[in-house]
Amino acid sequence: MSYQKINNLLGWLCFIVAATTYILTLEPSVSFWDCGEFISCAYRLQVSHQPGYPLFAMLGKVFSLLSMGDKSKVAYFTNTGFALSSSAAVMFLFWTITAMAKKLLIKRSEQLSTTQIIMVMGAGLVGALGFTYTDSFWFSAVETVVFSPAMLCTALVLWAIFKWEACADEPGADRWLVFIAYIMGLSVGIHLLNLLTIPALTLIYYFRRYNKINVKNTVIAFLAGVVLLAFVQFGIIQYTVKFAGYFDLFAVNTLGMPFNTGALIFLTVLIGALAYGIVYSIRKHKPALNLALVCVAFIYFGYSSFTMIPIRAHADTNLDNYHPDNAFALNEYLSRIQYVAPPLLYGPYFDAKAIDQKDGLIMYRKGTERYEVVGKKQELIYDHNTIMPRMFSTDANDVSFYKQWLRLGDNQTPTFSDNLAWMFSWQIYQMYFRYFMWNFVGRYNEQDGQTSTHGINGNWTSGILDHGKHLPDSVMLSNTYTPLYALPLIIGLLGIIYQYKRNKQDALVLATLYFFMGIAIVLYVNQYNLQPRERDYSYVGSFYAFAIWIGLGVLAIADLLMRKLNARTASYLSIGLCLLVVPILLAKQEWKDHDRSTKKVAHDLAYNYLISCPKNAILFTSADNETYPLWYDQEVEGIRPDVRIINVNLFSAGWNMRQMKHKMNDADAAPISMPYDKFKDGVRDYIRYSDAKLPDSVELKEVFDFMTSDDPRSKLEYTDGSSENYMPTKNFKLTVNKKQVMDNHVVTAAQESKIADTIEWEYPSNYLPKAGLGIMDILVHNDWKRPICFASSMTDEEIIGLRPHLYKEGLVYRLLPLKKEVKPADDESEQTNTLVMYDNMVNKYKWGNMKSAKYLDSQTVDVFYPMLMANFIVLSNNLINEGHPDMALKALHKYDEVMPTQLTPYIDVATRKYYIADTAYHLKDISMGNRYVNNVNAYVKDQLDYNYRQLKDNSDSVSLRDVKIGVSLINAMAALTKENNQLALNNKLEGELKDYEGKFSTILGSNNGQ
Repeated sequence: MSYQKINNLLGWLCFIVAATTYILTLEPSVSFWDCGEFISCAYRLQVSHQPGYPLFAMLGKVFSLLSMGDKSKVAYFTNTGFALSSSAAVMFLFWTITAMAKKLLIKRSEQLSTTQIIMVMGAGLVGALGFTYTDSFWFSAVETVVFSPAMLCTALVLWAIFKWEACADEPGADRWLVFIAYIMGLSVGIHLLNLLTIPALTLIYYFRRYNKINVKNTVIAFLAGVVLLAFVQFGIIQYTVKFAGYFDLFAVNTLGMPFNTGALIFLTVLIGALAYGIVYSIRKHKPALNLALVCVAFIYFGYSSFTMIPIRAHADTNLDNYHPDNAFALNEYLSRIQYVAPPLLYGPYFDAKAIDQKDGLIMYRKGTERYEVVGKKQELIYDHNTIMPRMFSTDANDVSFYKQWLRLGDNQTPTFSDNLAWMFSWQIYQMYFRYFMWNFVGRYNEQDGQTSTHGINGNWTSGILDHGKHLPDSVMLSNTYTPLYALPLIIGLLGIIYQYKRNKQDALVLATLYFFMGIAIVLYVNQYNLQPRERDYSYVGSFYAFAIWIGLGVLAIADLLMRKLNARTASYLSIGLCLLVVPILLAKQEWKDHDRSTKKVAHDLAYNYLISCPKNAILFTSADNETYPLWYDQEVEGIRPDVRIINVNLFSAGWNMRQMKHKMNDADAAPISMPYDKFKDGVRDYIRYSDAKLPDSVELKEVFDFMTSDDPRSKLEYTDGSSENYMPTKNFKLTVNKKQVMDNHVVTAAQESKIADTIEWEYPSNYLPKAGLGIMDILVHNDWKRPICFASSMTDEEIIGLRPHLYKEGLVYRLLPLKKEVKPADDESEQTNTLVMYDNMVNKYKWGNMKSAKYLDSQTVDVFYPMLMANFIVLSNNLINEGHPDMALKALHKYDEVMPTQLTPYIDVATRKYYIADTAYHLKDISMGNRYVNNVNAYVKDQLDYNYRQLKDNSDSVSLRDVKIGVSLINAMAALTKENNQLALNNKLEGELKDYEGKFSTILGSNNGQ
C-alpha cells in the first residue's frame, strides 16, 4: 500500500478514535459558562457577546437541525457537531505531524523506505492521539464552545501550508495559499486564535521560496509575519468596519442619506478596488501582487460571515448583545470596547495616582435621524509609569493580591523588577506554564489554583513522588487526580531536540507557532487580576504545537534504539513504547475526569432557577452561570418563557436596558419608565452619592425622579463646568399598597397580617450604576404587579441593599413586603418563604444526576453543591422553627437522596455536613446523623493527618485554618454524639480529639494566645 493511502487511512482512524471518545464522553445537554449563550444564539441565530461568532452560530444552527424538532436534544447535537470538529482537528494534526516527520527522515526528492513509513505513521499516531486525550483540549472538545472549531481552523491552515510546501514548485501550487487565506477569513467568524499562525506560516513561505537563508533575512521574515498578523487583525478586521463607519457618518450627517448608506458605498468601493487590482495584476503580469490581492479578497470572503451580525441586530433578536446595527456600533462590538483594555507598552503601576486626563477619539452613536456625539474617550495621565506595565489595576482587591504575591510591604513602591517578577511568576508561570504542566506532566485536582505556586489545589504534579508525600485521600482517591509521570513532557522534549538537530528551520517554525499560541497570548492579554475561572482553554494552540513535538519524539527514541537494534525493531519498539506512555496513559488517567455523559447539572439548575420564580416574574441575575444556562432553557427548550431575565452586568448598558422595555418570548416588557434619552450610553452611567442631610428615609419614587430629572437644580456642578445628577440619600423607603399586594397574590392569605406599611433599606455604596437606577425604576413602577426575584449569588450592591426584605424560595430570593421579624441577636438564619421553598426543593426541582454522575465539574463541586447544601440546611432548620418537623425530615431525606453525600471538596463543606448531622439528630434520625458524623470524621482525619505530616516536614505548608476548623469539628461532633447517646462513636471522637489537640498543641496554643 502506498504512503499516501496509509497516511490517509490512519488520519481517518485518528478521527474515528477521537470522535468515538468525544461522543461517548460529551455532556448530553448545556454546560456551564458561555455554552448556554452560544447554543441559544446558534439555535435562533442571535447576537452573542463580543467580538461575535457568526460562523460558529451558523454551524451550530446546522447541527441543531439534527434534533429533528426535539428541543431537549438541541444541545446534545450541537455538542456532537463540535465534538466532530475537534476530531477533525486531531485528524489534521496527524497529517501535519507526518508531513514534518517525513522531512526529518528524507530529502524532498527521496522516497521513504518501509521502515521509515512505519516511523512516520507511528509519530503521527502518538502525537495526534496524545493530543486527543490532553486535559484542556478534551474539556472544550465535548461542549458547544468556540475553541474546538477554532482548533480545526488552526489545524487546517497548518496542514495546508505543508501541502503547499510539498508542491510549491509546481504550477498552481499557490492555490493552497489562497485556501489558507479563505480559512483565515472564515475563522474570524469563530475565533481569532487562527490568526496567530501567521508568523509561523510566513517563515515556512520564506524558507521554501527564498534561496538566501541567513539570520538577518530570517529576522526580517519573522517581523514581516508579525506585521502581516497586525494587518489582518487590525487593518482588515477592525479598520474596514471603522472606515465604513466614517463613510456612513459623512453620508448620514452631511449628505442626509439613510443609515448604512455610506457603509454600503465604502464596501462597494473596497470591492471595486480589489477587483481592479486583481485585473491590473493579471494584465501587467505581476504574480506577487496578484497573489496578495487574491488572498486579501478571500480573507474578506470568509470575513463576510460578519454581515450576519448587523442583519440579526436589525431583527431585534431576544439576545442582541450591543445591538450592532450600524458600522460604528459594529466597530465597537468587534473592538470589545466594553472590556478593560490593558496597557501593553507603557502605563501605570498599581500605586499610581491620576494627575490629569486627555481627550481621545470622538465616540458616536446612532440617533433617530443622524449620528450623535457621545463624548470623547478619556485617557488618564498617571504619575508613576513603566514600560510593559503588568500590575496596573488600582482596585483594592487587585492591589492586595499584587502585594501578597510579591510580598511587598504596605508602603513599598513597586519597581520595574517587581513588574517583571509579576509577569514571569504569575502571568507566565502561574497562568500559562502551570496549565502546560497539567496537560503533559499531571494534575492534582480541578480546584482553582491561581493564588499559590506551592499548594495542592489546582497545581501540577508528575505523581512520581506523591506517595512519599502522604497526600490526603481526598486528593489521591479523587477522579480528578491525574498523574502522568511527566512522560508526555519527556517525549516532547526529545522531539524538540531531535527536530532541532535534524531541521533547524522547521524547529524555528514550530517554536514560533508555540510562542504565538501561548506566551504571546499571555503578554498581549496582560491579565492583571485573579480570573473568574482557570484559563487553560485559551492556550490549547500551544499544546497542539507541543503535541507535534511529542509525535517527533517517536523518531528521536527510534534513533536512539537504532544504536543497539535494527531499524525495524527499533521503530516498532519506539512506537509501542510511545503509544503506551502518551495516548494510552493519557486516556486511562484523563477519562475519569472528562466523562460528562451522565450529568445534566447546568441544565437542571437553570430549570430550578426558572421554576422557582412565580408566574410573570422578573428575575435579576449577575453571574455567568446563573444567566447563560437560563437563557438556554428559555430560548431553546422554551422553559418558563414568562420569566423576564435581567442580567445586571448587562443592564447598565443602554442597549440592554432598551431591550428590557420590549416584550420577549411570553414575558412582558419590564416596567421601565425612563425614555431612552435618559439612560443611553454616556448618560447617567454612574450616579454619585452626595449627602443632602435628609433626616429620614425618602420615598424611592422621589429619589428616582430626582436622579432622572433634567432640572439643573437636581444636579451638581463641577469646576470644569459640567454637571450631573446625584444621589441625595442612601436611605430609601417604598410605601406598600396592601390591596395591590393581595390582589396580585404576592403573599398568601395567611401572611396578610404580616404585610408592612412601608419597607425601608439603606443603599450600600457611594455610586449607583445604571443597572441600579433601572432596578429602582422597576420597583417604583411595578406596584407589586409582577414578582421581583434575585439570583442567589448577587452582591448587596447589585440588589441595591434590599437583602433585609428578600426571602429565599430556593435558588432565588423574592422581594416580599413583610414586616421584619424580631430575632435573637445570635440568630443568623436566613429569611425564607419556607413553605414555598419546601415545595420547590422537595417537589419541583431537578438535580442533574448529581448523586450518581461519573464526573462533576469544578463549578458544580466548588460552587453549586455547597450552595445547595446550605439551602437544605436553612430550609430544614426554618421548618423546625416554624413547627413543621415532619417536613424538615423529608427535606433532609431529599438532600440525602439527590446530593453526592461522599463528596467533600474542602473543609467548609465538612462543616455544612456537620450541620446536616446535627439536624438529623434533632429530628431523631439517628442512623442518618451517625452516617454524616462518620463521613465528616473520615474527611477531617484525612486532612489533619496530612497537616500533621506537613507540620513535621515543612511547617510553612500547614493550613492553620484547616487544622483549627478540623479540630473544632471533632470537638463539636464529640459533644453532639454524647448529647444523642451515641457512646461508641463519642468515645472514638473523644480519643481523636485528645490525640489531635496534642499533635497540634503548638499551633493551636499559639493561635489561641493571639
